[in-house]
Amino acid sequence: METFSDAVHLRNDLFSYQREVEEEGELSNGVLVLETFFGCTTQEAADTVNDVLTSRLHQFEHTAFTEVPALALEAGLTPAEVAAVGAYAKGLQDWQSGGHEWHMRSSRYMNDNARTGSGVPFLSGPGTSAADVGALLAAVGAERLRSYTHVPFQKVGPSQIPDIYMPFPLTLSPALEGSRRHLFRWAAEMGMLSEGVWDEDKLAGCDLPLCAAGLDPDATQEQLDLASDWLAFGTYGDDYYPLVFGHRRDLAAARLTTARLSACMPLDGEPVPPPANAMERSLIDLWARTTAHMTPEERRPLRAAVDKMTDAWVWEVANQLQNRIPDPVDYLEMRRATFGSDLTLGLCRAGHGPAVPPEVYRSGPVRSLENAAIDYACLLNDVFSYQKEIEYEGEIHNAILVVQNFFGIDYPRALGIVHDLMTQRMRQFEHVVAHELPVVYDDFRLSDQAREIMRGYVDDLRNWMAGILNWHREVPRYKAEYLAGRTHGFLPDRAPAVPVPRTAAALPALG
Repeated sequence: METFSDAVHLRNDLFSYQREVEEEGELSNGVLVLETFFGCTTQEAADTVNDVLTSRLHQFEHTAFTEVPALALEAGLTPAEVAAVGAYAKGLQDWQSGGHEWHMRSSRYMNDNARTGSGVPFLSGPGTSAADVGALLAAVGAERLRSYTHVPFQKVGPSQIPDIYMPFPLTLSPALEGSRRHLFRWAAEMGMLSEGVWDEDKLAGCDLPLCAAGLDPDATQEQLDLASDWLAFGTYGDDYYPLVFGHRRDLAAARLTTARLSACMPLDGEPVPPPANAMERSLIDLWARTTAHMTPEERRPLRAAVDKMTDAWVWEVANQLQNRIPDPVDYLEMRRATFGSDLTLGLCRAGHGPAVPPEVYRSGPVRSLENAAIDYACLLNDVFSYQKEIEYEGEIHNAILVVQNFFGIDYPRALGIVHDLMTQRMRQFEHVVAHELPVVYDDFRLSDQAREIMRGYVDDLRNWMAGILNWHREVPRYKAEYLAGRTHGFLPDRAPAVPVPRTAAALPALG
Protein backbone atom coordinates (compact mmCIF):
# COMPACT_ATOMS: atom_id res chain seq x y z
CA MET A 1 0.00 0.00 0.00
CA GLU A 2 2.84 2.38 0.82
CA THR A 3 4.74 1.64 -2.39
CA PHE A 4 1.51 2.15 -4.35
CA SER A 5 0.89 5.52 -2.71
CA ASP A 6 4.47 6.69 -3.21
CA ALA A 7 4.39 5.85 -6.91
CA VAL A 8 1.06 7.66 -7.40
CA HIS A 9 2.28 10.80 -5.66
CA LEU A 10 5.74 10.89 -7.23
CA ARG A 11 4.22 10.49 -10.69
CA ASN A 12 1.94 13.44 -9.99
CA ASP A 13 4.91 15.53 -8.88
CA LEU A 14 6.71 14.82 -12.14
CA PHE A 15 3.79 15.86 -14.32
CA SER A 16 2.66 18.79 -12.18
CA TYR A 17 6.05 20.49 -11.73
CA GLN A 18 5.47 23.11 -14.42
CA ARG A 19 1.99 23.97 -13.15
CA GLU A 20 2.72 23.86 -9.42
CA VAL A 21 6.22 25.30 -9.19
CA GLU A 22 6.64 27.55 -12.20
CA GLU A 23 3.08 28.87 -12.49
CA GLU A 24 1.61 28.65 -8.97
CA GLY A 25 4.72 29.03 -6.82
CA GLU A 26 4.02 25.76 -4.98
CA LEU A 27 6.77 24.41 -2.70
CA SER A 28 5.50 20.88 -2.00
CA ASN A 29 6.77 18.97 -5.03
CA GLY A 30 9.21 16.07 -5.01
CA VAL A 31 11.18 17.38 -7.99
CA LEU A 32 11.66 20.75 -6.29
CA VAL A 33 12.66 19.04 -3.05
CA LEU A 34 15.47 17.09 -4.73
CA GLU A 35 16.44 20.03 -6.92
CA THR A 36 16.96 22.07 -3.75
CA PHE A 37 18.61 19.32 -1.68
CA PHE A 38 21.15 18.32 -4.34
CA GLY A 39 21.58 21.77 -5.88
CA CYS A 40 21.07 20.22 -9.32
CA THR A 41 19.11 21.09 -12.46
CA THR A 42 15.38 20.52 -12.73
CA GLN A 43 15.91 17.73 -15.25
CA GLU A 44 18.44 15.96 -13.04
CA ALA A 45 16.01 16.18 -10.11
CA ALA A 46 13.17 14.89 -12.30
CA ASP A 47 15.32 11.95 -13.41
CA THR A 48 16.06 11.09 -9.79
CA VAL A 49 12.38 11.31 -8.80
CA ASN A 50 11.61 8.98 -11.69
CA ASP A 51 14.28 6.58 -10.43
CA VAL A 52 12.67 6.61 -6.98
CA LEU A 53 9.24 6.04 -8.55
CA THR A 54 10.61 3.08 -10.52
CA SER A 55 12.24 1.71 -7.38
CA ARG A 56 8.93 1.92 -5.53
CA LEU A 57 7.18 -0.03 -8.29
CA HIS A 58 9.93 -2.64 -8.17
CA GLN A 59 9.39 -2.82 -4.43
CA PHE A 60 5.65 -3.27 -5.06
CA GLU A 61 6.38 -6.25 -7.29
CA HIS A 62 8.87 -7.73 -4.85
CA THR A 63 6.32 -7.49 -2.06
CA ALA A 64 3.45 -8.85 -4.14
CA PHE A 65 5.37 -11.84 -5.48
CA THR A 66 7.55 -12.83 -2.51
CA GLU A 67 6.21 -11.41 0.75
CA VAL A 68 2.42 -11.42 0.35
CA PRO A 69 2.19 -15.13 -0.60
CA ALA A 70 4.34 -16.04 2.40
CA LEU A 71 2.18 -13.86 4.63
CA ALA A 72 -1.00 -15.50 3.29
CA LEU A 73 0.42 -18.94 4.03
CA GLU A 74 1.55 -17.93 7.52
CA ALA A 75 -1.86 -16.41 8.29
CA GLY A 76 -3.67 -19.50 7.03
CA LEU A 77 -5.84 -17.68 4.47
CA THR A 78 -8.42 -19.66 2.59
CA PRO A 79 -8.25 -19.93 -1.24
CA ALA A 80 -11.02 -17.34 -1.50
CA GLU A 81 -9.16 -14.95 0.78
CA VAL A 82 -5.95 -15.44 -1.20
CA ALA A 83 -7.88 -14.67 -4.40
CA ALA A 84 -9.27 -11.51 -2.78
CA VAL A 85 -5.78 -10.33 -1.85
CA GLY A 86 -4.61 -11.07 -5.38
CA ALA A 87 -7.53 -9.09 -6.82
CA TYR A 88 -6.65 -6.19 -4.53
CA ALA A 89 -3.04 -6.23 -5.74
CA LYS A 90 -4.22 -6.32 -9.35
CA GLY A 91 -6.54 -3.39 -8.62
CA LEU A 92 -3.57 -1.37 -7.37
CA GLN A 93 -1.68 -2.25 -10.56
CA ASP A 94 -4.65 -1.13 -12.65
CA TRP A 95 -4.75 2.16 -10.74
CA GLN A 96 -1.07 2.74 -11.54
CA SER A 97 -1.68 2.05 -15.22
CA GLY A 98 -4.76 4.24 -15.37
CA GLY A 99 -3.16 7.04 -13.39
CA HIS A 100 -0.12 7.06 -15.64
CA GLU A 101 -2.23 7.15 -18.79
CA TRP A 102 -4.41 9.95 -17.39
CA HIS A 103 -1.34 12.06 -16.65
CA MET A 104 -0.05 11.41 -20.18
CA ARG A 105 -3.31 12.44 -21.81
CA SER A 106 -4.67 15.12 -19.49
CA SER A 107 -4.28 18.82 -20.28
CA ARG A 108 -4.34 19.65 -16.55
CA TYR A 109 -0.57 19.79 -16.13
CA MET A 110 1.50 19.99 -19.29
CA ASN A 111 -0.73 21.23 -22.07
CA ASP A 112 2.00 21.42 -24.68
CA ASN A 113 2.93 17.77 -24.23
CA ALA A 114 -0.47 16.19 -23.56
CA ARG A 115 -1.29 13.16 -25.67
CA THR A 116 -4.48 13.07 -27.69
CA GLY A 117 -6.50 10.23 -29.07
CA SER A 118 -6.68 6.75 -27.63
CA GLY A 119 -4.86 3.47 -27.72
CA VAL A 120 -1.62 4.67 -26.15
CA PRO A 121 -0.59 1.77 -23.90
CA PHE A 122 1.17 2.15 -20.60
CA LEU A 123 4.79 1.06 -20.57
CA SER A 124 5.13 -2.70 -20.28
CA GLY A 125 6.65 -4.08 -17.13
CA PRO A 126 6.41 -2.49 -13.68
CA GLY A 127 2.94 -1.46 -12.58
CA THR A 128 0.96 -2.85 -15.51
CA SER A 129 -2.24 -4.77 -14.99
CA ALA A 130 -1.12 -7.36 -17.55
CA ALA A 131 2.17 -8.03 -15.75
CA ASP A 132 3.32 -11.65 -15.69
CA VAL A 133 6.55 -13.25 -14.55
CA GLY A 134 8.04 -13.38 -18.04
CA ALA A 135 7.33 -9.73 -18.73
CA LEU A 136 8.68 -8.73 -15.36
CA LEU A 137 11.92 -10.64 -15.87
CA ALA A 138 12.30 -9.07 -19.30
CA ALA A 139 11.90 -5.61 -17.79
CA VAL A 140 14.58 -6.03 -15.14
CA GLY A 141 17.55 -3.71 -15.75
CA ALA A 142 21.02 -3.41 -14.33
CA GLU A 143 19.90 -0.95 -11.64
CA ARG A 144 17.40 -3.48 -10.36
CA LEU A 145 19.79 -6.42 -10.33
CA ARG A 146 22.34 -4.33 -8.46
CA SER A 147 20.26 -4.65 -5.28
CA TYR A 148 20.86 -8.42 -5.27
CA THR A 149 24.52 -8.57 -6.33
CA HIS A 150 26.25 -6.98 -3.34
CA VAL A 151 29.38 -8.90 -2.29
CA PRO A 152 29.51 -9.01 1.51
CA PHE A 153 32.58 -8.56 3.73
CA GLN A 154 34.33 -6.15 1.35
CA LYS A 155 37.10 -4.06 2.90
CA VAL A 156 35.76 -0.52 3.19
CA GLY A 157 37.21 0.93 6.39
CA PRO A 158 38.00 2.74 8.40
CA SER A 159 34.71 4.63 8.58
CA GLN A 160 35.01 8.28 7.62
CA ILE A 161 33.37 10.54 10.19
CA PRO A 162 32.41 13.99 8.89
CA ASP A 163 31.90 17.14 10.93
CA ILE A 164 28.49 16.39 12.41
CA TYR A 165 26.12 19.23 13.23
CA MET A 166 24.93 19.12 16.86
CA PRO A 167 23.42 22.33 18.27
CA PHE A 168 22.54 20.90 21.70
CA PRO A 169 24.84 20.50 24.72
CA LEU A 170 25.70 17.16 26.29
CA THR A 171 24.96 16.45 29.94
CA LEU A 172 25.65 13.10 31.61
CA SER A 173 23.86 11.57 34.57
CA PRO A 174 26.02 11.33 37.71
CA ALA A 175 24.70 7.77 38.14
CA LEU A 176 26.79 6.59 35.17
CA GLU A 177 29.45 4.61 37.03
CA GLY A 178 26.88 2.79 39.14
CA SER A 179 24.98 1.74 36.00
CA ARG A 180 28.16 0.46 34.39
CA ARG A 181 28.70 -1.91 37.32
CA HIS A 182 25.00 -2.85 37.36
CA LEU A 183 24.84 -3.69 33.65
CA PHE A 184 27.66 -6.22 33.81
CA ARG A 185 25.91 -8.05 36.64
CA TRP A 186 22.50 -7.90 34.96
CA ALA A 187 23.74 -9.00 31.50
CA ALA A 188 25.50 -11.99 33.07
CA GLU A 189 22.40 -12.94 35.05
CA MET A 190 20.26 -12.76 31.92
CA GLY A 191 22.68 -15.01 30.01
CA MET A 192 23.81 -12.43 27.45
CA LEU A 193 27.48 -13.24 28.04
CA SER A 194 27.19 -17.00 27.66
CA GLU A 195 25.49 -17.56 24.28
CA GLY A 196 28.42 -16.72 22.00
CA VAL A 197 26.97 -13.46 20.70
CA TRP A 198 28.51 -11.20 23.38
CA ASP A 199 31.27 -11.62 25.89
CA GLU A 200 32.48 -9.19 28.55
CA ASP A 201 34.74 -7.43 26.06
CA LYS A 202 31.88 -6.83 23.64
CA LEU A 203 29.64 -5.57 26.42
CA ALA A 204 32.38 -3.21 27.61
CA GLY A 205 32.91 -2.09 24.00
CA CYS A 206 29.25 -1.03 23.84
CA ASP A 207 29.33 0.97 27.12
CA LEU A 208 25.55 1.32 26.92
CA PRO A 209 25.25 3.15 30.28
CA LEU A 210 27.19 6.01 28.65
CA CYS A 211 24.43 6.26 26.05
CA ALA A 212 21.71 6.10 28.71
CA ALA A 213 23.47 8.76 30.81
CA GLY A 214 23.33 11.20 27.91
CA LEU A 215 19.76 10.35 26.99
CA ASP A 216 18.47 11.04 30.48
CA PRO A 217 20.93 13.23 32.41
CA ASP A 218 18.45 13.71 35.27
CA ALA A 219 17.91 9.98 35.82
CA THR A 220 18.14 8.44 39.25
CA GLN A 221 20.31 5.37 39.73
CA GLU A 222 17.32 3.06 39.38
CA GLN A 223 16.07 4.86 36.27
CA LEU A 224 19.48 4.83 34.62
CA ASP A 225 19.93 1.14 35.40
CA LEU A 226 16.60 0.38 33.74
CA ALA A 227 17.42 2.53 30.71
CA SER A 228 20.82 0.84 30.35
CA ASP A 229 19.16 -2.58 30.50
CA TRP A 230 16.65 -1.65 27.80
CA LEU A 231 19.50 -0.45 25.57
CA ALA A 232 21.32 -3.73 26.20
CA PHE A 233 18.25 -5.74 25.23
CA GLY A 234 17.78 -3.79 21.99
CA THR A 235 21.46 -3.82 21.04
CA TYR A 236 21.86 -7.51 21.87
CA GLY A 237 18.80 -8.41 19.80
CA ASP A 238 20.03 -6.28 16.90
CA ASP A 239 23.32 -8.21 16.97
CA TYR A 240 21.63 -11.58 17.60
CA TYR A 241 19.18 -11.76 14.68
CA PRO A 242 21.61 -11.36 11.74
CA LEU A 243 24.35 -13.42 13.40
CA VAL A 244 22.19 -16.33 14.52
CA PHE A 245 19.28 -16.39 12.06
CA GLY A 246 20.73 -14.54 9.07
CA HIS A 247 23.90 -16.56 8.60
CA ARG A 248 21.94 -19.78 9.18
CA ARG A 249 19.26 -18.65 6.73
CA ASP A 250 16.62 -19.58 9.30
CA LEU A 251 13.72 -17.19 8.80
CA ALA A 252 11.25 -19.54 10.48
CA ALA A 253 13.24 -19.51 13.72
CA ALA A 254 13.45 -15.72 13.57
CA ARG A 255 9.68 -15.45 13.26
CA LEU A 256 9.08 -17.91 16.08
CA THR A 257 11.52 -16.08 18.34
CA THR A 258 9.76 -12.79 17.61
CA ALA A 259 6.37 -14.30 18.47
CA ARG A 260 7.74 -15.68 21.73
CA LEU A 261 9.22 -12.29 22.63
CA SER A 262 5.77 -10.75 22.24
CA ALA A 263 4.41 -13.38 24.64
CA CYS A 264 7.01 -12.23 27.20
CA MET A 265 5.07 -8.97 27.60
CA PRO A 266 1.70 -9.78 29.23
CA LEU A 267 -0.91 -7.04 29.27
CA ASP A 268 -3.04 -8.28 32.15
CA GLY A 269 -1.34 -11.07 34.06
CA GLU A 270 -1.21 -13.69 31.28
CA PRO A 271 1.40 -16.43 31.81
CA VAL A 272 4.72 -15.98 30.04
CA PRO A 273 6.69 -18.80 28.40
CA PRO A 274 9.65 -20.26 30.31
CA PRO A 275 12.59 -18.26 28.89
CA ALA A 276 14.56 -20.18 26.28
CA ASN A 277 17.38 -17.68 25.81
CA ALA A 278 18.85 -14.41 27.05
CA MET A 279 16.53 -12.21 25.02
CA GLU A 280 13.42 -13.76 26.51
CA ARG A 281 14.85 -13.78 30.01
CA SER A 282 15.89 -10.11 29.80
CA LEU A 283 12.60 -8.95 28.24
CA ILE A 284 10.54 -10.69 30.93
CA ASP A 285 12.62 -8.90 33.56
CA LEU A 286 12.45 -5.52 31.82
CA TRP A 287 8.73 -5.77 31.24
CA ALA A 288 8.01 -6.54 34.89
CA ARG A 289 10.17 -3.65 36.13
CA THR A 290 8.87 -1.12 33.57
CA THR A 291 5.14 -1.86 33.70
CA ALA A 292 4.67 -2.71 37.37
CA HIS A 293 2.46 0.32 37.97
CA MET A 294 0.86 0.52 34.50
CA THR A 295 -2.67 -0.41 33.54
CA PRO A 296 -3.24 -2.89 30.69
CA GLU A 297 -4.14 0.01 28.40
CA GLU A 298 -0.91 1.81 29.28
CA ARG A 299 1.08 -1.36 28.57
CA ARG A 300 -0.46 -1.92 25.15
CA PRO A 301 1.41 0.77 23.17
CA LEU A 302 4.67 -0.17 24.86
CA ARG A 303 4.28 -3.79 23.81
CA ALA A 304 3.33 -2.67 20.31
CA ALA A 305 6.55 -0.64 20.15
CA VAL A 306 8.69 -3.64 21.10
CA ASP A 307 6.77 -5.83 18.63
CA LYS A 308 7.41 -3.30 15.88
CA MET A 309 11.14 -3.39 16.59
CA THR A 310 11.41 -7.18 16.68
CA ASP A 311 9.23 -7.57 13.56
CA ALA A 312 11.61 -5.20 11.77
CA TRP A 313 14.53 -7.44 12.79
CA VAL A 314 12.77 -10.28 10.95
CA TRP A 315 12.46 -8.01 7.90
CA GLU A 316 16.23 -7.53 8.02
CA VAL A 317 16.79 -11.29 8.18
CA ALA A 318 14.53 -11.77 5.14
CA ASN A 319 16.57 -9.26 3.15
CA GLN A 320 19.78 -10.91 4.33
CA LEU A 321 18.57 -14.29 3.07
CA GLN A 322 17.87 -12.76 -0.36
CA ASN A 323 21.07 -10.67 -0.31
CA ARG A 324 18.78 -7.75 -1.16
CA ILE A 325 19.79 -4.15 -0.46
CA PRO A 326 16.52 -2.41 0.40
CA ASP A 327 14.78 0.24 -1.63
CA PRO A 328 15.86 3.65 -0.20
CA VAL A 329 12.37 4.73 0.88
CA ASP A 330 11.65 1.33 2.39
CA TYR A 331 14.96 1.45 4.21
CA LEU A 332 14.43 4.86 5.79
CA GLU A 333 10.93 3.94 6.96
CA MET A 334 11.96 0.53 8.32
CA ARG A 335 15.13 1.92 9.89
CA ARG A 336 12.97 3.81 12.35
CA ALA A 337 11.54 0.46 13.44
CA THR A 338 14.80 -1.51 13.59
CA PHE A 339 16.31 1.26 15.73
CA GLY A 340 13.53 0.86 18.30
CA SER A 341 12.38 4.45 17.85
CA ASP A 342 8.78 3.90 18.95
CA LEU A 343 10.05 2.22 22.11
CA THR A 344 12.29 5.18 22.87
CA LEU A 345 9.49 7.67 22.28
CA GLY A 346 7.09 5.63 24.40
CA LEU A 347 9.51 5.54 27.31
CA CYS A 348 10.11 9.30 26.93
CA ARG A 349 6.35 9.95 27.06
CA ALA A 350 5.76 7.68 30.05
CA GLY A 351 4.49 9.74 32.94
CA HIS A 352 3.25 12.66 30.84
CA GLY A 353 -0.27 11.86 32.05
CA PRO A 354 -3.55 13.21 30.67
CA ALA A 355 -2.43 16.86 30.62
CA VAL A 356 -1.28 16.39 27.02
CA PRO A 357 -4.12 15.03 24.84
CA PRO A 358 -3.17 12.09 22.60
CA GLU A 359 -4.25 14.17 19.61
CA VAL A 360 -1.25 16.41 20.19
CA TYR A 361 1.15 13.50 19.73
CA ARG A 362 -0.69 12.50 16.55
CA SER A 363 -0.49 16.00 15.07
CA GLY A 364 1.62 16.57 11.98
CA PRO A 365 4.16 18.91 13.60
CA VAL A 366 4.84 16.60 16.56
CA ARG A 367 5.22 13.60 14.26
CA SER A 368 7.53 15.69 12.08
CA LEU A 369 9.56 16.63 15.15
CA GLU A 370 9.87 13.01 16.27
CA ASN A 371 10.69 11.67 12.82
CA ALA A 372 13.39 14.30 12.34
CA ALA A 373 15.03 13.28 15.62
CA ILE A 374 14.67 9.58 14.83
CA ASP A 375 16.11 9.91 11.32
CA TYR A 376 19.03 11.96 12.62
CA ALA A 377 19.88 9.27 15.17
CA CYS A 378 19.46 6.39 12.70
CA LEU A 379 21.61 8.01 10.02
CA LEU A 380 24.18 8.94 12.65
CA ASN A 381 24.45 5.28 13.62
CA ASP A 382 24.89 4.26 9.98
CA VAL A 383 27.73 6.75 9.52
CA PHE A 384 29.69 5.39 12.49
CA SER A 385 28.85 1.71 11.94
CA TYR A 386 29.64 1.53 8.22
CA GLN A 387 32.92 -0.38 8.50
CA LYS A 388 31.63 -2.62 11.28
CA GLU A 389 28.53 -3.61 9.33
CA ILE A 390 29.81 -3.78 5.75
CA GLU A 391 33.35 -5.11 6.24
CA TYR A 392 33.10 -7.24 9.36
CA GLU A 393 29.47 -8.38 9.54
CA GLY A 394 28.49 -8.64 5.88
CA GLU A 395 25.48 -6.41 6.56
CA ILE A 396 23.33 -4.75 3.89
CA HIS A 397 21.21 -2.52 6.14
CA ASN A 398 23.12 0.74 6.18
CA ALA A 399 21.99 4.04 4.68
CA ILE A 400 25.34 4.69 3.05
CA LEU A 401 25.27 1.33 1.27
CA VAL A 402 21.65 1.92 0.24
CA VAL A 403 22.60 5.29 -1.28
CA GLN A 404 25.67 3.78 -2.96
CA ASN A 405 23.50 1.09 -4.52
CA PHE A 406 20.67 3.37 -5.60
CA PHE A 407 22.84 6.01 -7.26
CA GLY A 408 25.70 3.70 -8.31
CA ILE A 409 28.27 5.87 -6.54
CA ASP A 410 31.27 5.34 -4.26
CA TYR A 411 31.48 5.47 -0.47
CA PRO A 412 32.69 9.10 -0.06
CA ARG A 413 29.94 10.49 -2.28
CA ALA A 414 27.27 8.39 -0.60
CA LEU A 415 28.56 9.47 2.81
CA GLY A 416 28.23 13.10 1.70
CA ILE A 417 24.58 12.59 0.77
CA VAL A 418 23.77 10.83 4.05
CA HIS A 419 25.61 13.52 6.01
CA ASP A 420 23.64 16.26 4.22
CA LEU A 421 20.41 14.43 4.96
CA MET A 422 21.35 14.13 8.64
CA THR A 423 22.00 17.86 8.79
CA GLN A 424 18.71 18.67 7.12
CA ARG A 425 16.82 16.46 9.55
CA MET A 426 18.35 18.39 12.44
CA ARG A 427 17.43 21.68 10.75
CA GLN A 428 13.89 20.37 10.39
CA PHE A 429 13.80 19.55 14.11
CA GLU A 430 14.89 23.10 14.95
CA HIS A 431 12.34 24.57 12.53
CA VAL A 432 9.44 22.63 14.04
CA VAL A 433 10.41 23.66 17.58
CA ALA A 434 10.71 27.33 16.66
CA HIS A 435 7.79 27.78 14.27
CA GLU A 436 5.30 24.89 14.35
CA LEU A 437 4.98 23.71 17.96
CA PRO A 438 3.80 27.12 19.25
CA VAL A 439 0.95 26.94 16.73
CA VAL A 440 0.08 23.40 17.90
CA TYR A 441 -0.02 24.60 21.52
CA ASP A 442 -2.42 27.39 20.58
CA ASP A 443 -4.57 25.26 18.29
CA PHE A 444 -5.13 22.69 21.03
CA ARG A 445 -5.41 25.38 23.70
CA LEU A 446 -2.93 23.56 25.88
CA SER A 447 -2.71 24.46 29.54
CA ASP A 448 0.46 25.86 31.04
CA GLN A 449 1.12 22.43 32.54
CA ALA A 450 0.76 20.70 29.16
CA ARG A 451 3.04 23.25 27.47
CA GLU A 452 5.67 22.66 30.12
CA ILE A 453 5.41 18.90 29.59
CA MET A 454 5.85 19.34 25.85
CA ARG A 455 8.88 21.60 26.37
CA GLY A 456 10.31 18.84 28.56
CA TYR A 457 9.60 16.33 25.79
CA VAL A 458 11.52 18.49 23.32
CA ASP A 459 14.41 18.60 25.79
CA ASP A 460 14.26 14.80 26.05
CA LEU A 461 14.64 14.51 22.28
CA ARG A 462 17.51 17.00 22.29
CA ASN A 463 19.26 15.02 25.01
CA TRP A 464 18.59 11.84 23.05
CA MET A 465 20.36 13.13 19.94
CA ALA A 466 23.25 14.72 21.85
CA GLY A 467 23.70 11.60 23.98
CA ILE A 468 23.68 9.26 21.00
CA LEU A 469 26.29 11.35 19.15
CA ASN A 470 28.56 11.41 22.19
CA TRP A 471 28.13 7.65 22.64
CA HIS A 472 29.10 6.87 19.04
CA ARG A 473 32.16 9.08 19.29
CA GLU A 474 33.40 7.55 22.52
CA VAL A 475 32.71 3.79 22.50
CA PRO A 476 35.13 1.23 21.04
CA ARG A 477 32.28 -0.65 19.29
CA TYR A 478 32.72 1.19 15.97
CA LYS A 479 36.42 2.05 16.00
CA ALA A 480 38.72 0.45 13.41
CA GLU A 481 41.31 -0.76 15.90
CA TYR A 482 38.66 -2.46 18.05
CA LEU A 483 37.04 -4.11 15.03
CA ALA A 484 40.37 -5.47 13.81
CA GLY A 485 40.88 -7.18 17.15
CA ARG A 486 37.39 -8.73 17.06
CA THR A 487 37.49 -10.22 13.56
CA HIS A 488 36.90 -13.73 14.86
CA GLY A 489 33.62 -12.62 16.39
CA PHE A 490 32.05 -11.74 13.04
CA LEU A 491 32.83 -14.71 10.79
CA PRO A 492 29.61 -16.38 9.53
CA ASP A 493 31.03 -19.92 9.84
CA ARG A 494 31.39 -19.32 13.56
CA ALA A 495 27.84 -18.27 14.29
CA PRO A 496 27.23 -19.10 17.94
CA ALA A 497 25.25 -22.06 19.16
CA VAL A 498 22.36 -20.55 21.11
CA PRO A 499 19.10 -22.11 22.27
CA VAL A 500 16.30 -21.39 19.79
CA PRO A 501 12.81 -22.97 20.09
CA ARG A 502 12.35 -25.06 16.96
CA THR A 503 8.66 -25.91 16.96
CA ALA A 504 5.40 -24.07 17.29
CA ALA A 505 4.60 -26.34 20.23
CA ALA A 506 7.03 -24.23 22.24
CA LEU A 507 4.84 -21.18 21.65
CA PRO A 508 2.07 -20.46 24.14
CA ALA A 509 -1.38 -19.40 23.01
CA LEU A 510 -1.31 -15.74 22.03
CA GLY A 511 -4.20 -13.34 22.35
